Amino acid sequence: MSVHLHWFLPTGGDGRTLVDRHAYTDGGIKRSRITPVSGVRAPDIEYLAQIAKAAEGLGFEAVLTPTGTWCEDAWLTTVALSQHTERLKFLVAFRPGVISPVLAAQMAATYQRLTRGRLLLNVVTGGDSTEQRRFGDRLDHDRRYARTGEFLEVVRGVWGGEPFDFDGEHFQISGGLTALPPDPLPEIFFGGSSAAAGPVAARHVDVYLTWGEPPEQVKQKIDWIRGLAEREGRTVRFGIRLHVIARDSAREAWATADRLLADLDDDTVRAAQQALGKSESVGQRRMLALHGGARDKLEISPNLWAGVGLVRGGAGTALVGSHAEVADRIEEYHALGIDHFVFSGYPHLEEAYWFGEGVTPHLATRGLLPHLPAPPLTSIPATNGRPASAPGGAPLLLGGGR
Repeated sequence: MSVHLHWFLPTGGDGRTLVDRHAYTDGGIKRSRITPVSGVRAPDIEYLAQIAKAAEGLGFEAVLTPTGTWCEDAWLTTVALSQHTERLKFLVAFRPGVISPVLAAQMAATYQRLTRGRLLLNVVTGGDSTEQRRFGDRLDHDRRYARTGEFLEVVRGVWGGEPFDFDGEHFQISGGLTALPPDPLPEIFFGGSSAAAGPVAARHVDVYLTWGEPPEQVKQKIDWIRGLAEREGRTVRFGIRLHVIARDSAREAWATADRLLADLDDDTVRAAQQALGKSESVGQRRMLALHGGARDKLEISPNLWAGVGLVRGGAGTALVGSHAEVADRIEEYHALGIDHFVFSGYPHLEEAYWFGEGVTPHLATRGLLPHLPAPPLTSIPATNGRPASAPGGAPLLLGGGR
């Protein structure tokens, strides 16, 4: 069975460092830095379009777009980028607690028609009360997951094409309707490591996403969700969210990881760990436990590096190694039941080429991809007056590069 490869759109900014244009201050509130960070790229539409075009040309199926007050709105950004691409799908992250489920169902239907079926949905329940309160959401952790379950039940009901009634704790819907349901129905992706999250995944979602933990921990999650889904009479597929640093040799890859680590001073790491430690997210706590804030214990499994999680929330691990080694790890996760791989790297444009031109051929040779993408001949325009360049310094060509 082949794997599905996805990339990431850095709508909060990009660059050659793990320290972005936001800083953890005031007990975990993310605010803009006072002093600028060198090498940071603004998430303007021209730069994001370069990444989207590169991802499409390199054979990625979709790009994940995050949600939060620290980044651009995912719905608006991706529908704009759909006009710059032809086949690429958009895995749009959104929070069910800040939008009506009937309106979300209608938005998804409109999106599918505008993009000719290129929408995937990533439902983000939210594990940080501080962030949730910025949107006016004051529910506690478990009640947020209960609301997500009701939300998804309403969305699927409204997509049925007939008036839909629902009387729940969080939503009361009378005659909910999407006059023209989306065609095809968008696949629903969802993640959550808590006891409250498991039943929601089992009953309502198509793909359960986990952050990049060691294989034995990922297997435990798969077994947990699969068992819950079987009791519901359903089948759930599985995906994993990881960063990646793939190079021609393992030495080059680890040198890049070491450079990213060298950019992080102790105060920055300490502030980030303090802020992340206040999260209510069980998944975030699992990420923090992988390294414990220590710089000397970051390869937590062969080729699995936890350095990203020293300063960034969410996905905190990266596959690091030669192209063949990274392909080995993908094959290992796939053997456990992972079909969808959502990757990212710093910077996202260059790392997409390192992966697409280095790792993808290995996956195709091993029968994990149906075929290699045919490289387009269109060159990528310059961004903000800077000529785009491939990892080796040559001008970037979609599918060309090195």
